[in-house]
Amino acid sequence: MENVDRSIEPNPIKWDKAIGFVLFFILIIGAPFVLPSNMHYLRLLMGLALGYILSRSYTGFAGSVNRAYKTGSTKLMRTMMFMFLITAIANVTFLMFTKDLTIYALSINPINLGLILGGLLFGFGMAFSSCCATGVMTDLATDLPRAGVTLIFFCLGVFLGFPLQATQSWIKGSIATSATGKKFAQGIYMPDWFKWDGLDGYLGAVILTALLVSFVIYLSYLYEKKRRQKDTYSGVPSERVQDSPQDEDIANFTMGSESTYNVLFKKPWTLKQGAVGMTIIFVLMMGLTKSGWGASTPYGFWFGKVLNIFGVSATSLANFTHQPAAVYSGPFLANGVTVQNMGIFLGAIIFIFTAGLFKQTMHSVSTLNFKSASLFALGGFTMGFGTRLSNGCNVGALYTPIAQFSVSGWIFLAALVLGGIIGNKLSKTIYGY
Repeated sequence: MENVDRSIEPNPIKWDKAIGFVLFFILIIGAPFVLPSNMHYLRLLMGLALGYILSRSYTGFAGSVNRAYKTGSTKLMRTMMFMFLITAIANVTFLMFTKDLTIYALSINPINLGLILGGLLFGFGMAFSSCCATGVMTDLATDLPRAGVTLIFFCLGVFLGFPLQATQSWIKGSIATSATGKKFAQGIYMPDWFKWDGLDGYLGAVILTALLVSFVIYLSYLYEKKRRQKDTYSGVPSERVQDSPQDEDIANFTMGSESTYNVLFKKPWTLKQGAVGMTIIFVLMMGLTKSGWGASTPYGFWFGKVLNIFGVSATSLANFTHQPAAVYSGPFLANGVTVQNMGIFLGAIIFIFTAGLFKQTMHSVSTLNFKSASLFALGGFTMGFGTRLSNGCNVGALYTPIAQFSVSGWIFLAALVLGGIIGNKLSKTIYGY
């Protein structure tokens, strides 16, 4: 999520803070009466937490590439690598002693042409829209025009990509697999390479993941060093605020003071604090839902639901997309990931209100013209369509596979970065930004 710095200006109004807390308590108390199951309620809570964390730590997967290209700062990319590693290590506690790994929905995605093309398209779209599959939900709360156009065309891209994802061998098949990978989506599961290591392959998988993380961090430092030496480094305002020390007046501490409130609800969290927070939620997902973090598939369902409202039968939609008819004709909140995605949006709203940043955020909202709208539309479509080729998005094809020791995640990362570079270059050349 690309954010305008909203953290340091004083806020003279207090009603927005109250709205934030009222919204939070309405959701916590009222959601169990609306949602179809306890699992859906858990999905909402995890989504709220993710939206709040992403917003308060000014973090987003798209920024890992976009910030580096536009400002020279690789701090977010390095932090993402740190998050991938600690999440992978935490996941060992679930996976190492599990005799039947199929109780988990592991994202051991296939390695194929679709993975590479999807990564390129997704990175390309991230550069155009300045957000990703999860960032578009938080950005709906901070920049509705940009995020709204992006989301509409993201949904269209996913919907039109469903038939290819379901039928094409270059998306479903894999050029290489492993023993465990064959039980899932035919990808390669790193622990299968190291069964001799004394820990059923997980020691070797963690070490290999750490080496790959270290290599990306090393390249990031080299790139930032080059930008600084060429005097093309500008940095990211929100990162400077996050890193600047802010003394807490502990000597005059009172629970009801403005300074205490700011520490509790407004002060930006650092990128690493955000990474740790997201790792905790990911681990909860693994334990409670037996799967990792996914986001993009329901966007295609949303587009189909709109068509269904306008008269296209659920059966026709199912035949076209190779998805169950119920996802188009059933209740909107029946899908757990849909509930989680809505939670991400609401979590971002709660942060904006409770931090007293509503007025400032509204003043920073961009205006649309044909040029910018076309940019965001193209970005949304290429991201959405790309997810069907790569069998996931920034979380479903990148974060979750890497954290679950799938080789596919690292290939997607390389394609994503390359696509982001190409997208940023084209955006600058064609659109001027």
